[in-house]
Amino acid sequence: MEIINNNFIFVLIPAFFLDLAIGDPPAFPHPVKIIGKGIAMLERILLTPAASKRQERLKGIFLTAIIVASTFFAAFLIEKWVLFGMRGVYRIFGYALLVYLTASTIATKELLKAGLQILNAVKEENIELARRRLSMVVGRDVADLDTKDITKATAETLSENLSDGIIAPLFYLTLGGLPLGMAYKAVNTLDSMVGYKNERYVNFGWASARLDDVLNYIPARITGLIVALSSAILFKSITVFRDSLKTMFRDGKNHLSPNSGYPEAALAGTLGVRLGGPSFYNGVLVQKPYIGTEKASGYLRPAYDALKIVRLSSFIGFFISVIVLSFLIRP
Repeated sequence: MEIINNNFIFVLIPAFFLDLAIGDPPAFPHPVKIIGKGIAMLERILLTPAASKRQERLKGIFLTAIIVASTFFAAFLIEKWVLFGMRGVYRIFGYALLVYLTASTIATKELLKAGLQILNAVKEENIELARRRLSMVVGRDVADLDTKDITKATAETLSENLSDGIIAPLFYLTLGGLPLGMAYKAVNTLDSMVGYKNERYVNFGWASARLDDVLNYIPARITGLIVALSSAILFKSITVFRDSLKTMFRDGKNHLSPNSGYPEAALAGTLGVRLGGPSFYNGVLVQKPYIGTEKASGYLRPAYDALKIVRLSSFIGFFISVIVLSFLIRP
């Protein structure tokens, strides 16, 4: 297999706009749901109460290897089948399949939609609805969150998912086409399902969590830079650009994750808000470092600005991918 699919630009462009148009329709079979079912099935088989720490880690490594490898090769076979095995009208349907599968790795529309719904509920002073909507996109306890906490959490999840759900997939799609993009999505799904540090998953999910950290190392930092650039464009201010970068380099490490802090800090520096801090997860208080310096008097307006930054950042990330791929098109 070639490391980079030289003609993938003709799949990525319609896929990006297909995601913007339809997002993830519930009626459509989504690859992530299929991957998730595979993870759940193997978890039931592999994770046993009597296993030792070493056994759980080995089983977790096996789970990660099987899910990622099978996803990569399934996407590889589909891509090669469409490119070399289909002819005539069937190739048109095959091309549409490639576009849909590629679009399924990108989450721009769903992320913006989720963020907007939460903020609109806060704006309408329907706090219970805002908490309920927030609970669908974050892992923390939301029952006691007030308006400020909700808007802070929304800004945090927007920045983190900009990296995990948009920029990182674009990065790996650009690097290795659909197979590598889907493999990244498999790792991301593994981390979201078993990559927790609780009693059940601390050993079994170790491999998934570490691999997710490795794969997100470069995209997270690229995302921070893109956030700073998007902010400067939106606010027409070099000062905003400087503040965003300054906060990213200063506070990017102030996070329990080795990666999530960088886009979060870049956004905090732009908006003049302080993110992070203590949060409850399943009733347990988790002491998270603070990120950014509080300058804004309220957090609702900055959170709406965060939506604009995420939207523009997704387009900038897409255009960077297109520019890179355009130099690789075969004549």
